Amino acid sequence: MKKSSRDEDNPDTRTRYAAELSAPISMPNSEITADSYPSHRIHRLAVLAVCLVWPLIWIGGLVTTYDAGMAVPDWPATYGYNLFLYPYKTWLLGPFDLFIEHGHRLLGAVVGFVAIAIVIAAVRTEHRIWVRWLAVGLLVAVILQGMLGGFRVLLGDRTVAMIHGCFGPAFFALCVATAAVTSRFWWSVDELDDSKRIPGKGLIALSGLLLATAYIQLVLGAQLRHLQPDTRPGWFTMMVAMHVMTAVGLWLLTALAWLRLRRCGDLTLSRPGLLLIGLVALQIILGVGTWVVNYGWPSFLQWVPGSTGFLLRSKGFIDSLIVTSHVATGSLILAICTLIFVRSLRIRSVRSRSPVTI
Repeated sequence: MKKSSRDEDNPDTRTRYAAELSAPISMPNSEITADSYPSHRIHRLAVLAVCLVWPLIWIGGLVTTYDAGMAVPDWPATYGYNLFLYPYKTWLLGPFDLFIEHGHRLLGAVVGFVAIAIVIAAVRTEHRIWVRWLAVGLLVAVILQGMLGGFRVLLGDRTVAMIHGCFGPAFFALCVATAAVTSRFWWSVDELDDSKRIPGKGLIALSGLLLATAYIQLVLGAQLRHLQPDTRPGWFTMMVAMHVMTAVGLWLLTALAWLRLRRCGDLTLSRPGLLLIGLVALQIILGVGTWVVNYGWPSFLQWVPGSTGFLLRSKGFIDSLIVTSHVATGSLILAICTLIFVRSLRIRSVRSRSPVTI
């Protein structure tokens, strides 16, 4: 139900949508004062963080694709300059690998400032203690991610680079969860039509499995992307097979989850589920494109016109976009899985007294 700003100023409305003080998901009938009505400031900052982190993952993917992680050999400085005082003409007009590496650092710093603002907003306006700690966790996570990126430069270690690449999508998912629990949806669940089905334990478990599978797929991809020089061919083949099988399994789980979500009649769950099916399909196509760019056409696709005469060469701009899109889409899939999981938990918690479950 859409509410006007006049309705939001009504004390009764403010009380009805008051925030919980302790538990992450509690009953909607808690007796909270009207002053506990949540501020939109923290939600807007969380959405801003989400909108910044995904481009940050894109740029980080380009850094790895172009092997530009060592374009700036020092950290936290940039060739001896303060990060924010590095000459902009040298940055913008210099080599491309310097442009994306320094830009990656600058955007990461901006995300850090937004995380600080989220913590300040949470302390000042958020009455749920667990959300305050979530905001603090967000800040700690971005600091750790920045330190991992710095250690990757200082140590020149590919294992640290792989951990850095795995932690970024997890931080992105944490930003999405923060935006979800501070959104209007979180407070309007009890207004949903009581005739609609609510997520049962089976659907919650399926959503959690979908989230875990999406992250495992990212970790496997990161290992293939940051191969060690001494990696054995047998190990590489096994990792590729696991990556492919996990991708197919993720797609099947996505289709099953959407069928279950569709039965509940709640568009806030079924629409992200449908989007997830399309994203996983796109991710599989991008995965095939990434393999072609890196290793040539696989034998089972030799029937494709032009595949027999395909020649491997140094990555061009389009090739780099294909590879980086594969990385960024994987993070987006993880974010959508997180949103579905968090929303399902919220709906089940608030409306668990309903006899109709799925």
